[in-house]
Amino acid sequence: MKNGIHPDYKEITVVMSDGTEVTTRSTMNTKDGIYKSEVDSKNHPFYTKNNNFSAKAGRVDRFKRMYDKKK
Repeated sequence: MKNGIHPDYKEITVVMSDGTEVTTRSTMNTKDGIYKSEVDSKNHPFYTKNNNFSAKAGRVDRFKRMYDKKK
């Protein structure tokens, strides 16, 4: 391998949305070595089989249609 072309590979702590912490190694640039995840397998709709995102998208579209007519 060539020297000086690869990113730093360092240890980081990943904090899941429920507070679970996992220590791993990554090339991700973090300020304090901690990455806080907003989405994981306990709250992502793919894993929970919950379609709240599609319902919210419909409400957003309805809101946009309502206020675009007044322009």
